[in-house]
Amino acid sequence: MSAVPIAIVGANGYSGEELCALLARHPGIRVAAVSSRTHAGRLVGDVLPRLSGWPGIGSLSFCDSQIGALLASGAEFFFLALPHGLAAEFAVPLVEAGRRVIDLSADFRLRDAGVYSEFYGARHPAPGMLADAVYGLPELHRAAIRSARLVASAGCYPTSILLPLVPLLRAGLLAPDSIAVCSASGVSGAGRKAESSLLYAECNESFRAYGLPKHRHLSEIEQELSAAAGSPVAITFVPHLAPMTRGIHTTTFANLAAGVEPDRISETLSAAYADEPFVRFRETLPDTKHVVGTNFCDIAVRYDDRAKRLILLSAEDNLVKGAAGQAVQNFNLMAGFPETTALLQ
Repeated sequence: MSAVPIAIVGANGYSGEELCALLARHPGIRVAAVSSRTHAGRLVGDVLPRLSGWPGIGSLSFCDSQIGALLASGAEFFFLALPHGLAAEFAVPLVEAGRRVIDLSADFRLRDAGVYSEFYGARHPAPGMLADAVYGLPELHRAAIRSARLVASAGCYPTSILLPLVPLLRAGLLAPDSIAVCSASGVSGAGRKAESSLLYAECNESFRAYGLPKHRHLSEIEQELSAAAGSPVAITFVPHLAPMTRGIHTTTFANLAAGVEPDRISETLSAAYADEPFVRFRETLPDTKHVVGTNFCDIAVRYDDRAKRLILLSAEDNLVKGAAGQAVQNFNLMAGFPETTALLQ
């Protein structure tokens, strides 16, 4: 197979930098363009010193983020590492031009434009394309991702929440109205931006909740949980900012459906992920230090017999399985590469 030409649009954020690093070691691609409106004309390795000296990408210059220039690069696949709202400006003309797009933003994760407006506070920029987009969580939608023109990679919090819950809801093992989730994310989840709340002195030795009671990711979480359960599901979701650079740890509480024995939970999750390359169902409790820098999501389960409540735990790297790694995993499916390519080195 000849090298597949790809382009990375908006490569100077944390997720974009991680994406560049992963794709730089992908044996089946050629990086045709890396774009940034802020850094156009500068060497990628100068702006992102981590990538200096990496063959095929570190010596490239950022091009301007103009659709014409991007199309002229000859890229067949485009990764959009852009903020929500802006990504749609690129996705629409690229898809219309026959290119295939992996979007890391939230612009195409939701099927309902009204829900997007409710959670993101603006009209959806391209509602006509929502029906054509595939939600990019490979463990749930692998077959549809393979043939998709536009894949909306799943968010970081949603990935850590959906992977433990979806197999159990599909099997009817949980009481859907009993689900509550507590998550903690490293500061890189907020992106590379200058805000006083993200300063080192504000985050170090501190642990705080935010985005209550309606964090934006709740919209896609409930969308996918409802699809799994076959009826509307509403959950309580409390995200926290943890004093670490990267990683997400999620604890989910739920009641078992009537008549369900606790042993069925482990049996169902073990069977669901036995052949999944990036989900590890474990006896030991998940720890962010064991997944940082990887595309793995670790899952464990405990049953509190005293309170009669199920406890699900998961951990992942928000910049890899929660963003760039997930995008590469989706790309591998779309382009016909082994799913683990560039993700297990």
